[in-house]
Amino acid sequence: MDAAAEVLLIIVSAVLAVFLIIFSVALIYLIRVFKRAADVAESVESAASAVRKGVTAMPVINLISKLVTIKRKNK
Repeated sequence: MDAAAEVLLIIVSAVLAVFLIIFSVALIYLIRVFKRAADVAESVESAASAVRKGVTAMPVINLISKLVTIKRKNK
């Protein structure tokens, strides 16, 4: 094998090794980010469920507060 071909082979192999290491680290980082995003999505979903339940009870709460206000004004 020619000396230039051997040097080229070494350079390409080194670049490939560096790329694989960087890709592995980036993949591990992305997996961690996606796990955190899933946790955040679950907490947002539970918060939305709680808000939905609260919004369902709002007309009753408004009615009670209006009745209390009317009673206070009459006294």
